[in-house]
Amino acid sequence: MTTALIKSLSILTKPIREAQLSHGQSTQTALVWALQRNLSELRQHMSGGEELEEARQLLEDVRRDITWICSDTDDLTWSFVQECLLLLICLARHLNRLLEAFHQNPTAPNPATPEAAPPLPPDVLSVAQQKTLGTVLQFVVTLGLCPYLAPGVGVALGLRSAFGAAVEGAVQQDVAPAGERRLLITTNVLLEVSALSSLATPVFTRHLGDIMAALCQLAYRPQHPEGDGTKSNKGLTVEEHKSCKEALNNLLGKVYQPIVIKELLVLQGGPKQASSGSRGGCAGGGGKVLTQAPPWLRRLCGQLLSDRLMQPQGVQAVVRAILEGTGGGDSDWRKCDAVAKILAACPQQSLSAESYYSQVCPQVLELLHFKDKLTAQQFQRVATRAALILVKDRPEFAQRFLLFPLLSPLHRCAEGTGDDLSQDAVEEWELTRCIEDVYKICVVGNSPSEVLLKALADVISTLFSVFCFTKQNVSHLRTPCQEILIWFLSHSEHSVALSSLLKRLCGLLGEVSGVRHGFQFSPGSEGGARLTVREPISDEDDALYEKVHREQWRVQCLVQLLGEMKDSDLPGEFFLLLLQDLAAVAAEREEVEQEVDTSSMTLLELEQHLLGRVSGHGQRLALLQVLAIICEGLPYTLLLRKPTQVVGFIVSMLQRACVSLERGTDSPVESQTLSMGMGLVATLLSGAAELTADDYSSMGELLPHLDQISQKHPEPVIQELASDLRATIATHGAYRPKPVPKTATQHSTAHSPAQPAVHSSKTPPASTPSSRGLSRPQVSSPPISHPKHTTESGVTLEVKDFQTAVGIPDCGNSEPSSSKAFSEWLLEACDPDIPIRAVALRSLTRSVRDRDKEALQNKDKLLTLFLENLEHEDSFVYLSAIQGLAVLADSFPEQILQRLLGEYQTGATVGSPKRERSLETRLKVGEVLMRASRAMGDLAPHYGRPLIGVFLSSTRDEDSSVRASSLSNLGELCQRLNFSLGPLTQELSTCLTALIKMDKEAEVRRAAVHVIALVLRGLSDKTTQVLGDVLLELYRALKWVVRSDPDEVAVIHAQLALEELDDVMRRFIFPQQKLEKKIVVLP
Repeated sequence: MTTALIKSLSILTKPIREAQLSHGQSTQTALVWALQRNLSELRQHMSGGEELEEARQLLEDVRRDITWICSDTDDLTWSFVQECLLLLICLARHLNRLLEAFHQNPTAPNPATPEAAPPLPPDVLSVAQQKTLGTVLQFVVTLGLCPYLAPGVGVALGLRSAFGAAVEGAVQQDVAPAGERRLLITTNVLLEVSALSSLATPVFTRHLGDIMAALCQLAYRPQHPEGDGTKSNKGLTVEEHKSCKEALNNLLGKVYQPIVIKELLVLQGGPKQASSGSRGGCAGGGGKVLTQAPPWLRRLCGQLLSDRLMQPQGVQAVVRAILEGTGGGDSDWRKCDAVAKILAACPQQSLSAESYYSQVCPQVLELLHFKDKLTAQQFQRVATRAALILVKDRPEFAQRFLLFPLLSPLHRCAEGTGDDLSQDAVEEWELTRCIEDVYKICVVGNSPSEVLLKALADVISTLFSVFCFTKQNVSHLRTPCQEILIWFLSHSEHSVALSSLLKRLCGLLGEVSGVRHGFQFSPGSEGGARLTVREPISDEDDALYEKVHREQWRVQCLVQLLGEMKDSDLPGEFFLLLLQDLAAVAAEREEVEQEVDTSSMTLLELEQHLLGRVSGHGQRLALLQVLAIICEGLPYTLLLRKPTQVVGFIVSMLQRACVSLERGTDSPVESQTLSMGMGLVATLLSGAAELTADDYSSMGELLPHLDQISQKHPEPVIQELASDLRATIATHGAYRPKPVPKTATQHSTAHSPAQPAVHSSKTPPASTPSSRGLSRPQVSSPPISHPKHTTESGVTLEVKDFQTAVGIPDCGNSEPSSSKAFSEWLLEACDPDIPIRAVALRSLTRSVRDRDKEALQNKDKLLTLFLENLEHEDSFVYLSAIQGLAVLADSFPEQILQRLLGEYQTGATVGSPKRERSLETRLKVGEVLMRASRAMGDLAPHYGRPLIGVFLSSTRDEDSSVRASSLSNLGELCQRLNFSLGPLTQELSTCLTALIKMDKEAEVRRAAVHVIALVLRGLSDKTTQVLGDVLLELYRALKWVVRSDPDEVAVIHAQLALEELDDVMRRFIFPQQKLEKKIVVLP
């Protein structure tokens, strides 16, 4: 019977052929004629044979059950719709009976064919049947529902297609039954049909918007008291209104919420809503604009949308409704921003703002946790924007319902004590989610506000503790924590960040770990961190060591964090603040060290006094520790980026010098500080950097200190210089006495490369009164790292000028002057000053490398010169000589290598009477030979044979350092010999095996194993051909090392060599299959 009913429906919707149309007939007339013809054919078909008896009986039963049939209507379209509705009800009831019988008597599976698919339910329709059903539903909606919607309710037929306008003209609404009654009948039948799941899919996927529009109009449209006076235009009863409301609520509750929200947005109408072919099942109507929805419908849709939003998962449904289907293009961010504004604004229909935000804010945070890539990107954008708008516009609600739940895991890490072990520790997933969410909102959103920064400041210590923990391990939380901390420090007020935050993080304001007592962070199973109970340490010394180590690590992590802020002035300002604190400590030292009469104190007062002194000493040590780590870990280009910061640095130096003058002490440290400070001021004023009026204004802080120095310093030279510098600064450079540029020149000359500031430890610093002036910076000082590039002009000093001012030799700019002759470089290579000699040696090396004619002619002199300088104790000199000898050996291998081999065998160079000096020289010559071996390349088989003999014989030397050096050189050479190594394999294998098993020195055994690894690595696929006779012997030697050698490093080298051998043998046994063609020429 299902087939018979579908056949009847197909007769009703059978299209007319073009041949059947009269010429010049309008679309409306053709539609009416086609409907009338199809109705006639249906009556003839239903009055047919006995096979339709069951269908006729069901149709008659349905006619008797329903009460809305109007047989005397004059509207042909409504007669057509009634027949369609009757057949749809018959089909739905018939399928429902079949489905009930199917569930009551399920078909037993055939045991003979268990793999067969289960039987289909009887309500499943074929593709052709579904197509016929879709056509019928489209006719029902188009003729029986859409024409009776009020203006502005839903999408009008005229906006959908040109055919829709013809349908509106064909419908007669002035005859019985009334239009609203027809709308109710059609809507109820469609809802009844959709109760069956197989029929609900075509109904709701194509006509959900029209059904919702009809239910909204039937349930909520205001009733007008005036009518046209006809009996057929009576309104709906109260029960019918109530049933429509219930049907609407049920429909909105069971349909996928994003689709419901989309249809509600369309129902709201408005001039900005464009028509869409997916609404109502028809194609688009040329991009026409939707009509304005009536006020009652706009209010209703707003209320329904608010209800959808405040439901569980309502925020997600709204976001999906608007963003689903977008490809993430350029306009996607505008939609995300619009959705975020919708979520952040409390609707008027809400009972209270507090209830709305209490339900919406948790759902906004949930949007940050999606895993799908495209969905997560869109949802994160919406959630981030919504959170930032809430923080800005509704800070009181954002603080309670958004920021506090967001930062709750970090708060739990810091609150409470470890005494109550029943408290739940913070799990790894909680901490990971919290940090990732904060990163998305703060760093990705990048919209700082006072409320957000204040909320983050409460947990910044805990977050910094997590960062310090991640620096000790491999963790995916390290980068987000670092970015959050940098973002927070960059956007906080510098006064707040300097005075309290940074000092608190590095422990200068007391111990603030950010983790509650008795707990600590531990590694998580997924690369994160979790809060666990700390195991108590019984030993006091171990506990003290753990505490000190933890504090030092926090300071180092803070310095590394400041090092990442390359474009910020915060590191420099923090450094200057610490220097000011150091000057204050120096000023208070005399008061602290004064003897206090403790005889009249009580025990409590004495204890408090002693505790105060201990606490003061601890603060001073902490300050010095922080300063030391900052000076060691941060370059001066980051600490002193601007002239104002350089001036601040000088102020702190002169302030400490003035404190020393007031106390009447004159230690080398204070003299060094004063000399460096005044030298920097003189360099600034001498034109090392172009100074502006603002720079002179900032230098006004130097005036009182210079005035104090000019009056109280015991040396007249320093007094005069301070007075001149003060006059120059006070007049903004208008008055520039001669001593100022002269002093700057002297200060620069005192630290030129010819006279470096750093000497060996054997050289004592000058201590005579005449040397306390501006030559004081020659005292050794810690090296200061500096980059090879300069910063922006006008912002900071040039690197060269600043190096000259602080006494750093400009080693990076040691290019020789092209005007110097070769003979001059030879003379300077014998100069007693180390920098001059080293620069000359490097210049001569460069001349040989550049194939200078005069240098090549004097190669013997250069060889003698380089060999003599191998004896020098300074590394700057003998490394330059090693480099020169390697370049000579590369240029003249036959002559130079023979001489070097002789030196390496005997170690007897000019003036080497002691065995220690001879041994050191042999090692240096070995370094030269190793560099020469690396530079040989393809010529190694030709020039390397004499080297191998010397290296093998040197492996029997009595000194272990020489044996290790020979083996190292042997490995570098053998890996480049390839097939030339074949005749020497037996000798090489015997030597290496004997050293591995018999030598007592661990470094020699390591070197021998490393030679095998280098040989295997160099031969690669040629190993089996070259080392075929000794490969087994070498393999057994390596296995012996792994099993028996007590040295762990030698074992590691052996394991690496075995891995090389394993790779070689795998490639030999299982060669890579290559698809290649071979052409063989037959004889």
